[in-house]
Amino acid sequence: SPQNPELQQARTELETTLTDLSADLDDLVESVRAIETDPYRYGLELEEVSRRRKLVDDVGREIEGMRGELTRAVSTAEAGGAGTAGGGLPSPADFETGDDDEGTGAGDDYYAQMEQQRQVDLMHEQDEQLDGVFRTVGNLRQQANDMGRELEDQTGMIGEVDTLADRVGGKLQNGVSKMRHIVRRNEGELLHDGTVLSGID
Repeated sequence: SPQNPELQQARTELETTLTDLSADLDDLVESVRAIETDPYRYGLELEEVSRRRKLVDDVGREIEGMRGELTRAVSTAEAGGAGTAGGGLPSPADFETGDDDEGTGAGDDYYAQMEQQRQVDLMHEQDEQLDGVFRTVGNLRQQANDMGRELEDQTGMIGEVDTLADRVGGKLQNGVSKMRHIVRRNEGELLHDGTVLSGID
């Protein structure tokens, strides 16, 4: 739900961390540019400098891809929380048959089951999207660590690379894990509600 305070907080934390990560990446880009001006000073060949430039560019694309994944995941959560608003499900009134209380009750049950199933499907979809974000985080961490090892013996830029790796490996993974926990807990509640509904039949 867009009003879920936990989900909103997790989203805000991830967005803030992505912003911080982008700033770290900007610093790293500047560092690579410094190497490009005099690569031989650091004992690097031009091919190696080009490879590192490509690696930095790849990390930048990963970050932007993660922003997109986060946006889609949150949009799915908001769609799930919107209930029937624009959801295409029929109104409970459509199932009413005059004064037939039994018919009305059956219609309400069908509507509730349809809505509950829709919510579960949306939660599954969001969980898959968050899994994609989590995998991207792991890729970023590996890339940052690889670059850190390469630069360690040659320049003083390892501190910046470590900062990048720490943020990817720490805050982002914790944030994604928190969002996944919220989604799965909500999914469990929906499944529980469905069980209760079926028991009332």
